[in-house]
Amino acid sequence: MVSMVKTRTRPPQAQYDELLIWVLVGLLTLGFVMVYSASIATAEGSKFTGFQPTYYMLRHGIFLLVGVMAGVMAFQIPVETWKNYAPTLFVIGTVLLVLVLIPGIGKSVNGSQRWLSLFVINLQPSELMKLFAVMYAASYTIRKTKDKDTFFKAFWPMFAVMVVIGTLLLSEPDMGAFVVILAIAVCTLWLGGYNIKVFGALMVALPLAFAALILTSPYRLQRVIGFMDPWSDPYGKGYQLSHALIAFGHGEWLGVGLGGSVEKLFYLPEAHTDFLMAVIAEELGLVGVAMVLVLFAMFVIRAFQIGRHAAFLERNYSALVAQGIGVWIGAQAMINIGVNMGVLPTKGLTLPFLSFGGSGIVVNCIAAAVLLRIDFENRRVARGLPV
Repeated sequence: MVSMVKTRTRPPQAQYDELLIWVLVGLLTLGFVMVYSASIATAEGSKFTGFQPTYYMLRHGIFLLVGVMAGVMAFQIPVETWKNYAPTLFVIGTVLLVLVLIPGIGKSVNGSQRWLSLFVINLQPSELMKLFAVMYAASYTIRKTKDKDTFFKAFWPMFAVMVVIGTLLLSEPDMGAFVVILAIAVCTLWLGGYNIKVFGALMVALPLAFAALILTSPYRLQRVIGFMDPWSDPYGKGYQLSHALIAFGHGEWLGVGLGGSVEKLFYLPEAHTDFLMAVIAEELGLVGVAMVLVLFAMFVIRAFQIGRHAAFLERNYSALVAQGIGVWIGAQAMINIGVNMGVLPTKGLTLPFLSFGGSGIVVNCIAAAVLLRIDFENRRVARGLPV
């Protein structure tokens, strides 16, 4: 008598973080829909766009396609390669920031010189610099591990680098990008286990530095004054913020419906870029805002979980890069949403993955691909497979 033995086979383990992929799909899809909704009136009424209502939607769709393709290519690059070229990429990013300030090379829009013209598209080096800063800060932290308890060796080199980058970014001016890059650097050092004295010095120096930057620049001082009381000058300094707040109030719980925003009808400037969240609040209400917050929270949580898994596997560079990407996307989203809600001064930062903008979308997709690559390598290392 032959007994039949049923063997149970384990289901194959997933090679990719499906939850993170769906979060990214949700953010990019929502961004595509809302950019079209927020920009249709502006595009239809502008001579620059040829009065084509789909002008910004089509361009955003192209940016998304390019971003996804760039992300697919970035996913093929091992994390070790990013680590080896991190200092070089950071130097390239610094050179681009210098080039953008040279008259005749850098392109000025609305008084800010932040773009390099590549004929077909405009490249914004500060967006690339955020990704390069993540790579470099993680590399610096690993290389300086032996000196992390030595204040001068651990703190001053990074401080000097941030002064150079800050000077270049503030000359554009792009204070928002500088704040994000500074957050990336400081948090990476903290996550790398650096001495508490370094952060004590930073916590004292940074508020003083920001106060000096504000007081010595009439442009920034006017923004802060307008932020503190936008209703004192609703047609001047407080114009953008006052209309953003009106949009939030108009949206109430469920919003006025997709496409029904009033503020996007030439009232709210930059509705499809910096103030896209205000349009989301007006058309989709508190429910839409909560959905965006949940998606960003899930992204940041997964980034830190992937980083923690990498650290557990003693892949320290990968851990810091993953968490650095989480800090970057989380900080930029928080600042943009805070500006839209009137709890932070206007910074000129877009909403990651959602706002219109070629450089931002493409770099965000590359960063997401790097994060997915880190998770992919974590899973292979945990199973004893080569990466």
